[in-house]
Amino acid sequence: MSQEKKYGLIAEFETPGAVMHAAEKVRDEGFKHWDVITPFPVHGMDQAMGLNRSRVPLFTLVGGAIGFFGGMLMIWYMNAYDYPIVVGGKPMFSPMYAFPVSYELTILLAAFGTIIGMFLLNRLPMHYHPAMKHEAVARASDDRFYIIIESTDPRFEVKTATTMLKEIGGQNVTQLED
Repeated sequence: MSQEKKYGLIAEFETPGAVMHAAEKVRDEGFKHWDVITPFPVHGMDQAMGLNRSRVPLFTLVGGAIGFFGGMLMIWYMNAYDYPIVVGGKPMFSPMYAFPVSYELTILLAAFGTIIGMFLLNRLPMHYHPAMKHEAVARASDDRFYIIIESTDPRFEVKTATTMLKEIGGQNVTQLED
């Protein structure tokens, strides 16, 4: 008998509609630590799971702002402070000629911010997930849908969660080992 720590419960569903309704029921039951595995994006699943808007755009905004203002500061420092040269009576600093560099740095650092934000918020790279031990979860890349309720959830209790998953149409409800 295995003495491994239990990760949670996994239940199988056959259709996108079934997993969508099941996700709504799990959300309504008050579970916080759970996930849905689908072979393709299911329209409306974010709302069914009660997920908020992603925070990745904030990382993009911060990266872009750092790029723009960093570019402007770099041009000002080099042209007006570090090595000032008067050329044709033009000012030492003008945002007009600093704009191309700042624009390119805005795009570059916004892209880096997006990638870094996505990796941080998705806790990547994650090379292992306990669902990989489940023998049938490979079908999630083809034609099956799964709901996983983690044992770290405050409302998690094996017997009641198993009963609830079976009542909402879950098949093959089994425990996942960590």
